[in-house]
Amino acid sequence: MDSYDDKLNRELYKALMKGDEQEVIQLCLSIREGPSRIMTIHMDTVLHMATFSKQADLVLKLLENLPETHLNKLTRQNDAGNTILHEAATSNSTTNAAREMLNKAPELLSLRNLQGETPIFRAARYGKHRVFEFLADEVDKVCAKMTEEQRIDAFFRRTDGTTILHISVLAEHFVLAGLIATRYPYLINLPDDDGMTALQLLSCNPLAFQSGCQHGFLKKLISSLVSRKGDNSKAGDDQGVEVWKPISFVSDFVKSCWRSPMLEAARKEKARYESAAKLAGLLIPYDTSWKNTNLREDRGKPKTHRYGSRASLNEKGLGRDGSQSLSLGKEETENHQEWSQENNKSFTEKGGEEEGDEPLEDYTTPIIKTGETPLFLATMSGIREIVEQILDVHPQAIEHINNKGRNILHVAIKYRQIEIFNLVVSNEMLARRLITKTDKWGNSLLHMIGKKSSGYLAEKIQSPALQLQKELLLFERVKEVSRTYFIKHLNEQKQTPEELFAATYYELHNSATDWLKRTSENCTIVAVLIATVAFAAAYTIPGGPNQTTGLPLLLSQPFFVIFTLTDVISLTFSLTSVVTFLSILTSSFRLQDFKNSLPQKLMLGFTFLILSVSMMMVAFAATIVLMIHKKERWTKIVLYAVAFLPVTLFAISYSPLYLSLLEACKYPFKLMLKACPRCDCVPFQPRMNNKLLEDENRRGDSSSIKPHKSHSNHNPV
Repeated sequence: MDSYDDKLNRELYKALMKGDEQEVIQLCLSIREGPSRIMTIHMDTVLHMATFSKQADLVLKLLENLPETHLNKLTRQNDAGNTILHEAATSNSTTNAAREMLNKAPELLSLRNLQGETPIFRAARYGKHRVFEFLADEVDKVCAKMTEEQRIDAFFRRTDGTTILHISVLAEHFVLAGLIATRYPYLINLPDDDGMTALQLLSCNPLAFQSGCQHGFLKKLISSLVSRKGDNSKAGDDQGVEVWKPISFVSDFVKSCWRSPMLEAARKEKARYESAAKLAGLLIPYDTSWKNTNLREDRGKPKTHRYGSRASLNEKGLGRDGSQSLSLGKEETENHQEWSQENNKSFTEKGGEEEGDEPLEDYTTPIIKTGETPLFLATMSGIREIVEQILDVHPQAIEHINNKGRNILHVAIKYRQIEIFNLVVSNEMLARRLITKTDKWGNSLLHMIGKKSSGYLAEKIQSPALQLQKELLLFERVKEVSRTYFIKHLNEQKQTPEELFAATYYELHNSATDWLKRTSENCTIVAVLIATVAFAAAYTIPGGPNQTTGLPLLLSQPFFVIFTLTDVISLTFSLTSVVTFLSILTSSFRLQDFKNSLPQKLMLGFTFLILSVSMMMVAFAATIVLMIHKKERWTKIVLYAVAFLPVTLFAISYSPLYLSLLEACKYPFKLMLKACPRCDCVPFQPRMNNKLLEDENRRGDSSSIKPHKSHSNHNPV
């Protein structure tokens, strides 16, 4: 049987859940502890529960009825260490209650929970603008004579080193984060225990920016059409939600009727993108991490052969500069595992980064401790907005080199951020300074294509063949902006870019070959069946022949002509697709064939196969109409609809693959466009090619040529 205390706690709990203020007040008046009574197994008081349930009026009434002798109990903490002010900081609706709490117990402002969070930290964590601004005003009054470091330790930072600016960025409360950065600028460059600043954390969140999100055509269209009429991000709990300004009852009713969840979601998403970009604009001017860069190394010459005894190494295995030599067999740890390769003979493809012959990295400087600068982190994440803003505010940051000796182009290629790569190389001067550089292990830009990050996922790629083609096209794109001798340049593992590429994608090449063979075989069977049916239908004339003349009885009917034409076209297309798929099956499946030849053949075969199926369905519909041509007109509509149902399902199921093939076959058309003669009077700006580099070669002297795994950082440009 329940004790009196359990029964009372149960009644209090039920009354709070129902929102029955009168019953809660009456129960509190009947007990000695009043609203300070502990009522849950987690040591929550009545005030804790009333504040947590956002019953602001009830909280104010309970505080008014609290005896003076019980004021010292307002600082009670539950088993998580939260006071009633911690609970009030999680909702804007309890701002007035928080003010009353501080009037009765000012010490609540500085109390921490078990995670070391103050009430103002909780407000930042939950993104509550109104209560945060109130608490910030109270903190400023208390901290008037404190130094910045004292303020941070007393109110703005919890035990794990996370500040209110860090937590607001991590929780994606970007409008509030901008308010914090504006009000407390000394928090902007403050690192947490992981060595990450707020801008670095923001640069690791691609989903907060439009460039980092992969949207379909429909979603992009909706996002471009919606607009925000207002912004109540400070007043409410949501950020950037559109606020309609009602003019009249009728207009308000019409707007409420036309609202849709899709449009509301698009508005909120667009507001989030805009607030994140605005926050980045506030943080970037304070960022100077790009100044802490590694030296540009110049090894004298690129290496295009495997001969020689490496005279630059002494007997102890040290180079001329005294640094440890790099030898085959060592492993490099690059934030993740790298692809393992051994003399180009054993090939392993894993879900991590490359395992090459690169030494263990040394994390010594503060910048290395955090991993990368915001510029490189944004490049890895594909956040074009942050990259553009950093280069606009700090244009010299483009020359930053990380602890691996890599510049922004190396990072962009490794993480497959082609838009950022194109953004940088579109500037001729920047391209000349960056494209000839190699990292500490002699990897040029072309080598980086054979080094994928573990987080890279081929977006919207339906098959290994198209994924391999994408990598091959990237290789061609980077080759366009690279010097010709870098194609044969050897890195420290004595691998050319092509050899490293072949080693890295060995298993993907095999998977693409198997997939292409299976697809071609299956499609060949379907095409042969269609050809068989179409051939048989040609000798099975609808209505039969005239027994005297041998001519078809329905020869004069218009649909007979349609039947004849579609049947012949279906037969022709199906046989053509058979030939196309057979040419794929008999191919040698070389690595270079996956760049253009095989995808084009596959697209051509699919096109003919779809057309043959469509023509066969039209012939079928025409046959049915010829047989029942005296029936009502609506029967023809039903027959056509039923006849085209298989074609529709076939097209829908294969449309993603077909669209991917169409996208993959753009490259040959671009080559054809380049080959076409042009009129000089028509302005045309070709993509950057080797001519730019040839001009640079003419300007340089012979000492800048280095046939060895090179950092050609000191080449004249």
